[in-house]
Amino acid sequence: MIPKHPSESLTILTDLVLPSETNPLNNLFGGELLARMDRAASIAARRHSRRIVVTASVNHVAFNRAVPIGSVVTVEAKISRSFKSSMEIYIDVWIEDRESGLRNKANEGIYTFVAVDDTGRPVEVAPIIPETELEKQRFDAALRRKQLSLVLAGKMNPHDATELKALFS
Repeated sequence: MIPKHPSESLTILTDLVLPSETNPLNNLFGGELLARMDRAASIAARRHSRRIVVTASVNHVAFNRAVPIGSVVTVEAKISRSFKSSMEIYIDVWIEDRESGLRNKANEGIYTFVAVDDTGRPVEVAPIIPETELEKQRFDAALRRKQLSLVLAGKMNPHDATELKALFS
């Protein structure tokens, strides 16, 4: 398969936070934000694989800042690394200041998707070649996260998790 660059999967969703999407504190419901993140990540995964994709896991979500009613919120998703049939997607969530127009990072997440055929069986996806320094950092970290997940699930011997072990050497 021909390798691809993370930028080829970049997906940007921008929307307004409406009253029906907020909690009693007038901030965006966490579940609503998760749904937006899942949609952006699925589009990024589909752009990379050109296949049907399914959410395999939500590996990490950080709700660092509330997203108030009326905010312009932008969700940016991009493949950070691909494995045999799975893809890790890193998601950044930004809030645009209403007066200055400046964007501030509010939240982030890491999702894993699997590419499947029409019968739901996993299919191989193209490898990733990171270009920017941030893409390279996220690419390297994705392997450590995968190894940690496999060790915790009992699917990998901790002694075989070389990238993960290197953090402690």
